[in-house]
Amino acid sequence: MQSNFSTIDWLIVGTYLLGTVAVGVYVNRFIKGMGDFLVAGRSLKTRLGIATMIGSELGLVTAMYASQKGFTGGFAAFHIGILAGITALVVGLTGFIVVPLRQSGVLTIPQFYEQRFGSSRLRIFGGLLLALSGILNMGLFLKAGATFLTGLTGVEDDTTIKLVMTGLLLLVLVYTSLGGMVSVIITDFVQFVVLSIGLLLACGFAVSQLGWKTIVQTVETVHGNAGFNPFDGEGFGPSYVIWMIFLGIVSCAVWQTAAIRACAAEDEQTVKRLYTWSSLGFMMRFMIPQFLGICALTFLWNNDSGKALFFSSDGTPIQSESLRAMPVFLSQLLPLGLIGLVGAGMIAAFMSTHDTYLLCWASVLAEDVVNPLAPGRFSHNGRLKLTRIFLVLIAAFLLVWSLWYELEQDLWDYMAVSGAIYFTGAFAVLLAGLYWKYASTTGASLALAAGTLAILGLGPVQELFGVADLFKENGITSAQVGLFTTILAIVLMVVGSLIFPQCQSSLEEKGTPNS
Repeated sequence: MQSNFSTIDWLIVGTYLLGTVAVGVYVNRFIKGMGDFLVAGRSLKTRLGIATMIGSELGLVTAMYASQKGFTGGFAAFHIGILAGITALVVGLTGFIVVPLRQSGVLTIPQFYEQRFGSSRLRIFGGLLLALSGILNMGLFLKAGATFLTGLTGVEDDTTIKLVMTGLLLLVLVYTSLGGMVSVIITDFVQFVVLSIGLLLACGFAVSQLGWKTIVQTVETVHGNAGFNPFDGEGFGPSYVIWMIFLGIVSCAVWQTAAIRACAAEDEQTVKRLYTWSSLGFMMRFMIPQFLGICALTFLWNNDSGKALFFSSDGTPIQSESLRAMPVFLSQLLPLGLIGLVGAGMIAAFMSTHDTYLLCWASVLAEDVVNPLAPGRFSHNGRLKLTRIFLVLIAAFLLVWSLWYELEQDLWDYMAVSGAIYFTGAFAVLLAGLYWKYASTTGASLALAAGTLAILGLGPVQELFGVADLFKENGITSAQVGLFTTILAIVLMVVGSLIFPQCQSSLEEKGTPNS
């Protein structure tokens, strides 16, 4: 299936990439310390905050895993985006978690653990879990990017693709290391504009070429009722829908890459407006790529070559091929120029997601793991250098992990499980720490430890511990593992706090950490 990607389209992509590096070099002059580097001096205003929030969350990996869900789940996959939008709106209107977190003045969530519970050990433990979970969470971003590039451009040479992805990662390192959050915000804004235009044009073009009636009929043929009803047991099922409600909350209020926008906001009212208006973006970042995945399903099902490549003999989508369905579809459908615009937007999205994630996890390791182990030894400039070193080390790990790990489930489910290692426990700690005066260090430690059980939702881990067959025989899904872990973390938070209450005199002696 020959791609329509041409030399002109490569020029469009290359011009954009050079511009992003120039941004990083330029804004480096404004970085005076960790406050500027991590949270842009806490000067983020509403409109720019909304754009950078959506831009960061609407990455290439988002488009890939969302389109894969549309391809394998049909219109029923829309419930993921709808629930994400509703929960973000509720967080924005109420200020749930994010407003008191901004009021605390912390730079990272693990820093809040020490501020609230007076325990540097808890901060270090929480920081390690957050960094481990976050780095694993973005571990397959490069693989998703490589899959997109091969599908869109038609370049099948594996070595060439790896070199291109490595080059993109190096570009991200350059402007993120130089410009920090200031650079991230500016490039996210540009990416938001470019990708939004490209995706909307692609959706309109897809509907005009395929026809709405054909799209609906194809989903019905391939998926049946499960393609429209998310509660259908043959598709997503009730437990998955409940899991998505919880993920909607944590993705905007607890996940560090989103919460750091609240920490960077100018004031508490800006935080509320940021999440209220960003709720539409949290919804559409799923639904637009999911719709493109549905269009890919329609196109490939009704194309002899596509049907042979992406569907098994019984008509079901082939799991191992489903991730590249959307870029292959775009390579066949979009004309000269438009395909370059979409490609530039997607690659920009790849870079903007990497810059935010790399900055978050590197700063957590520097601020919440290393610095508390040696208090007073690192100046602001020393912590800044340490953060930049971690940026490079994490990037090197990602190159290795993306080549080694074999994806045995949908990419979105992998990301949900790997993120749950942190956020199931962190949700319990933040909820109790912010709203319950009896929350204690012991309860928080038990909750964070319980969250690590979420790793059992990953297929290779199940095989490693010899429980894969047990899970399969009993129909235990990754969503059910995540829900069980969340409930367990909350229970242990409450029980641990009641049995081992916080020693107030000890807490007052320890005081609160410097930000």
